[in-house]
Amino acid sequence: MAFLFRSKPKTDLVKTTKDFLYLLLQEPSSTKVKNDTTTAVSALKLALIGPEEHDVDSEVTEKWVNALIGQDVLFLMPRSMAYMDINGFVASQKILSFLIRWKPANYPGSTDTPVVKYMGDVRPEVIYWLCRGYDAHSTIPNRLPSHSGKVLREAIKFEIVAVTILYNQSYADQECASIKGSDMNMRQNGEGLFWQFFEWINKQTFEVAADCFNTFKDIITLHKQVAARFIMANFDLFFSKYHEKLVLSTSYVTKRQSIKLLGEILLDRANYEIMMKYVERGEYLKICMTLLKDDRKMVQYEAFHVFKVFVANPQKSDEVVKILLKNQSRLIRFLPTFLADRNDEDEQFRDEKNFLIRTVSVMADESNPFAFINRNPQGTKGM
Repeated sequence: MAFLFRSKPKTDLVKTTKDFLYLLLQEPSSTKVKNDTTTAVSALKLALIGPEEHDVDSEVTEKWVNALIGQDVLFLMPRSMAYMDINGFVASQKILSFLIRWKPANYPGSTDTPVVKYMGDVRPEVIYWLCRGYDAHSTIPNRLPSHSGKVLREAIKFEIVAVTILYNQSYADQECASIKGSDMNMRQNGEGLFWQFFEWINKQTFEVAADCFNTFKDIITLHKQVAARFIMANFDLFFSKYHEKLVLSTSYVTKRQSIKLLGEILLDRANYEIMMKYVERGEYLKICMTLLKDDRKMVQYEAFHVFKVFVANPQKSDEVVKILLKNQSRLIRFLPTFLADRNDEDEQFRDEKNFLIRTVSVMADESNPFAFINRNPQGTKGM
């Protein structure tokens, strides 16, 4: 049957695929429609990129791209993928990934590809539905373990896609609008597309949650200046959700990954303003100190790399100083034996821990001029 599709003109094959994709949205439970859709999509994949992706004729591919855009297949395919069988899904995934990467001959290397530009400027709904692939797992019975995360991460390599996800305020049942002309410094209400990732990570199966987290990570790390500006503009909302939904998640993997990512965010030079604002907050320090006592060593280890940013900051806020001083004696007793089994195998960890012990030990309450003398009866020179 695939050969019958391949023998038809390109425009006919594209239209046939479009019709089956649309029909699948209308009759998602129909086995016949699923099979026909898989046949059409597989034939399209074979005609477009062959059995294996290879160097294709640029002029011919450009005609395919124009036909797919003209028939709105790029929009229908992400919407329909949730209802496909595994073969149709994989074929669709390969088609979309190929189209996102493809550039005509002599195309400027540093610019968005034609399909990416189309998605960002004309059809942001394509990006929206690629993201909503994660949501399909909780709304469609017997959903396949596959999803559109691989395609989405391919697209997020381009800044316009990440910007669209971060700044588009569309959510379920709303039309997805272009972000052109949007105020990038305006505070958001937490109901837009990006904020749904916090929910999707938490309510999915292990495999889907892990994939969703990887996509989330790419959104806020691949394009550093864009992400830093977004987080600063939505600082309180971002970290409120980050702590509640990720750092304090009941899922061990989500908790560990999110604490590790938090440390990476704070220590990235592009996020200096974020780091300085974050380590001013006493409530954030309390969360971190609680994680140091977690039952799982890897959670403790990742929390340590966040804790050290608070302690090493030479311009600690009064709130942070107060908390550290209140827990000073306990920290001095706790830190030397903290993850002691890592001391021999991880020299950097050992050195950083010793630095924190020294730093906490010499802290004094500046509101009490005799505090340091009382704690060190013999005195210490050089302070």
